[in-house]
Amino acid sequence: MIKTDILIIGAGPTGLFTVFEAGLLKLKTHLIDALPQPGGQCSEIYPKKPIYDIPGFPEVLAGDLVDNLMEQIKPFEPGFTLGERADTIEKLEDDTFVVTTNKGTKHNAPVVAIAGGLGSFEPRKPPIPNIVNFEDKGVAYIIRDPEVYRDKRVVIAGGGDSALDWSIFLADVASEVTLVHRRNEFRGALDSVEKVAELSKLGKINLITEAEVKELHGDDHLTSIGIKHKTKGDIVQDTDYFIPLFGLSPKLGPIGDWGLEIEKNAIKVDNSYDYQTNIPGIYAIGDVNTYRGKLKLILSGFHEATLMCQSAYQRIHPDKKYVMKYTTVGGVEGFDGTKKEAKKEVVKSIV
Repeated sequence: MIKTDILIIGAGPTGLFTVFEAGLLKLKTHLIDALPQPGGQCSEIYPKKPIYDIPGFPEVLAGDLVDNLMEQIKPFEPGFTLGERADTIEKLEDDTFVVTTNKGTKHNAPVVAIAGGLGSFEPRKPPIPNIVNFEDKGVAYIIRDPEVYRDKRVVIAGGGDSALDWSIFLADVASEVTLVHRRNEFRGALDSVEKVAELSKLGKINLITEAEVKELHGDDHLTSIGIKHKTKGDIVQDTDYFIPLFGLSPKLGPIGDWGLEIEKNAIKVDNSYDYQTNIPGIYAIGDVNTYRGKLKLILSGFHEATLMCQSAYQRIHPDKKYVMKYTTVGGVEGFDGTKKEAKKEVVKSIV
């Protein structure tokens, strides 16, 4: 049985940053993830997608963010159980938990932090009769490598952040980018909406609103699409790729049967202090949780992970008072006591 201080379910950005915050508190961590590599959606779905809201990084690719997080947590030597799904949980008499994966691997810890993002998921597909026939033949629901679309004609459908961001990004990659949305208004960030509008004026994005893609045409590969426009009627447009970005259908999976309080497929937590669930010792951080005012942003997950680790320390060491120090004081220590280089500054502590 694998023993640790904090067992983290999910190795996405929030789960990885939890390792860092726990490490500062000299707490050991182990991560479980159903994917074969760390990084969650950032690695599996959109490693080449630019992210704009990470403090200190005007723009960073999702895959690069994961690489940086892995480098950041290296001194703390976390354990990983990858390619296995957390299936069951049991509370022992000593107030610790045993989590067993679908492959029978058992993990024991006094604290469990669920950082499973959206859980298991699959893309929402538009109701186009023959769309399955063109999957991997011109139809894609996820953009993993934008270079696939270099000098190609691309049609993107959707009105959220992913559709807007990828339209902006591919405007400098593809030979032609068309964005189709069934409304005039978009759900994405205002800045992205304005960028798409500006690129449309410059002729770098063909923006078609009040319209939907209804037909796909081609033999061995997609060659054209049929668009139903509200006022202009039927439009046929030649294209090499059609990418509907309508989001993901998330499912909590087995975690939904752990006795946790669930609301709209997310885990309810106490955000007044530490993001603990209705079961003491089990926390939920990142996109997997919900509370009043919740924002599903990576930086929100980082904040939640920080406060959660402070609470976890008190649960694990109820008789100790932790003195918090700035990480620039003396450097960051690994479990072996090895210090990384850092500036020698005056110690400022919070008791």
